[in-house]
Order: sequence, then C-alpha cells, then structure tokens
Amino acid sequence: MKYSSIDKNLFIENRKRFAASLKPNSIALFTSNDILPTNADGSIGFVQNSDLFYLSGVDQEDTILLIYPDAVTGAHKEVLFVKETSELIAIWEGAKLNKEQATATSGIKNIMWVNGFDAFLKSVIFQAETIYLNSNEHTRRYIDTETAEMRFNKNIMAKFPLHKIDRSAPIMHKLRAIKSKFEVDLIQQACNITEKGLRRLLGFVKPGVMEYQIEAELVHEFISNRSRGFAYGPIIASGGNACVLHYVENNKECKAGDVILLDVAAEYGNYASDLTRCLPVSGKFTDRQKQVYNAVLRVMKAATAMLVVGNNIPDYHKAVGLLMEKELVDLGLITMEDIKNQNPDWPAYKKYFMHGTSHFLGLDVHDVGDFNRKLEAGMVFTCEPGIYIPQENLGIRLENDILVTANGPDDLMKNIPLEADEIEALMAK
Repeated sequence: MKYSSIDKNLFIENRKRFAASLKPNSIALFTSNDILPTNADGSIGFVQNSDLFYLSGVDQEDTILLIYPDAVTGAHKEVLFVKETSELIAIWEGAKLNKEQATATSGIKNIMWVNGFDAFLKSVIFQAETIYLNSNEHTRRYIDTETAEMRFNKNIMAKFPLHKIDRSAPIMHKLRAIKSKFEVDLIQQACNITEKGLRRLLGFVKPGVMEYQIEAELVHEFISNRSRGFAYGPIIASGGNACVLHYVENNKECKAGDVILLDVAAEYGNYASDLTRCLPVSGKFTDRQKQVYNAVLRVMKAATAMLVVGNNIPDYHKAVGLLMEKELVDLGLITMEDIKNQNPDWPAYKKYFMHGTSHFLGLDVHDVGDFNRKLEAGMVFTCEPGIYIPQENLGIRLENDILVTANGPDDLMKNIPLEADEIEALMAK
C-alpha cells in the first residue's frame, strides 16, 4: 500500500458498531476479494473488499474476518485469519502481514493463519444460531461474475445448511453511510490530492494536447502523493465527447475553442473522492460556454445548500430538477410549452440533464446507503449537476464532495478552483 498507516481505532469502533447490530448468538463472516486474472499468468492489481477493509483495515488477499460477540470464549469474539507469510512469498510477492502487524493494523488480538479457518470455524459454529454472510448489494449493479465472496458464501451454506442465514449488507449500508472523523479525514486527503492534480492541469491544457496526455499528468500527480491512482475510471472528454456521460476512451485531440469535461479524482487509503471540472482548451470560455457554465454553477451552489440534516434525496432531486428547469428555459434550450406538455415521469429538463445530482461517497465512489433515509450528520454526498448540449458540442458538469454536518453542508473541495473567471485566470498564468 502507498498510503500512510491508518489509526486502528477506526476499525475497532466500526466493529463495535457492527457487533451491536447483530441478532443474539450470531457469527458474522467476511472474506477478501480475489486477485482478478487477465490472460496467461497476468492479473489486475488487488482491490480489497470494502466491507472487510471497513471492519479490519487489512488490505491483502486471502483474509477472513470472524465476529462472534456472544462467544463463550473471549478470544473467539473477534478472529482475523490472514495468509501465512514465508521467505518464498517475501521474495516473489513481498512479505504479507505477520500476526503482530495484523494486530497493529486491525486492533484484533486473535490472529490466525487462513489455512486454519475451516478447523476453527467448525469448533465454534455449532454454538451459534445465525450466520451473517456478506454480499455486494448495490442498486446500480448486478454482478454476474462469481466472486470470492460468492464462492465463500456458497461453501458456508452448503456445510451448515441448518443454521439460520442472515445478510450483513443492510447493516453495513446503515453503518457506512455515516462517516467518522477518521473517514472524513481520509476522504479529505483524497480530495486534497485531487486538487493537486487539477491545479497541475491548469498550466498544461492547450490546443493540440491529447485526452490521454491529460490522464497521464493526473496519474503522475496522484501516485506521487501516495494515492493508488484514480478512484474510478477517469472521464477526460473534450468537445462533444462531454455529452457521453461515461466516456472513457480518452483518446481524442483537444481542439481550440472546445471545453474539456474532466470527471477525475484520486483515492487515498481506499477512500474515494469525486470531482468534475470543465476547462476551456484555449484558456477562455466563449460567451455561450460561460453562460452554460454559470447556469450549472448556480444549480450546484443551490443544490449544495440543500444537503442538510433532515432532507432526503428523492425530495432533493425533485427540487434540483426545478432549479435546472428554470436555467434551461433561460438558456433557450426548453420552453414553457415543453414544460406544460412534459411527461411527469421524464420532465422536459431531462433532455439536457438526465442523471441524478448526488450519490453517497466513501470507500466506494458510488458508496452504499439508503437514498430514502433522511440525511444525517456524517453522510458524504457528491453534488454534480450538468447540462449536455450535443448540438453545440458542449457538456458542462461541475462536482464537489459535501459532508453533511449539524451546522450545514461542508464542502470538502472548497479550495479547488470552481468559478469560471478563476479558472481562466489560473490558466492564463
């Protein structure tokens, strides 16, 4: 890992809150992700299971966490199983955590080698009534590929068919939605690294530069600051490419007069940030580009002000839609007649602003959480309105990361240039 060590108290407190949410006499099990293969003997870099990381801080493969709050033996209440290291592994892969290091990372005292998991589980499982198994439950994605977690769950259910099985995911979604100060600090660090990347680009972007060259500049800056790299696939979309919401080719030339939409951000310590900015390739926006830019900025500022305790995302999105509706009328993109005749299920403004304004942010860029839950202090959301006009080869989206607090929204990206005039001035330098 490139990031600095994380205070183990984050993971100790997370486990306490999770354990307190379990039914009496229950065991909960979590397992690490696979190292995913590519072709031949190649593999994709390892990314830890977010829930396992949240509860243990361990960032390596072949790891299992067992939580059994009502265990008769105190040492069995929390057990962490890690891959046994060796001289051979150290030579070929780099040493894995030893037992002392695993304790220092997680705060768990009982560390065992993962090859002893089956025997240990058999010694305690029949004392428990319920087994909590975890799964990657997300409204935006159904996973077809069988994961390590899926295989693990299938194996447990086959071996212990008479136990009650429950889901950890609803508990994890509830807990992970509220960020502790430790987590906010990690997200802030990711935002700070993202700021460095964006500022690096202000003096780099010019006509003739390629989208992939911009991507390379960001990778350099992110990794130089102890990030693993991008928190998600970077979108570097110049001109009409900005009207493709999930444009990822990043292979076109940035031409004079165009605007580049940059949806790019760093991760740090497995925590994500999420930023969108728009830069004029020639260093100055045209009057029309600035008109659209400022319309999006007004919506963004008003939407940010609504991310407060007690609000909820469905009502919030409706309110943001009405703000955008007015801006689109003023821009001449829709008419009052369009609004009068609109389909209530797909309002007229959706032609130019077709996505939601906010999503949860945390260990995952589209983090887990219940969108019907009222907003609470400690939640972190993106705020990212946009206007996309294919006929003008123009897409403008602006996005910052917002912490909900008892005193109102706290913009974690408030130091990153946002105003059109400020961006032009910085690019002119």
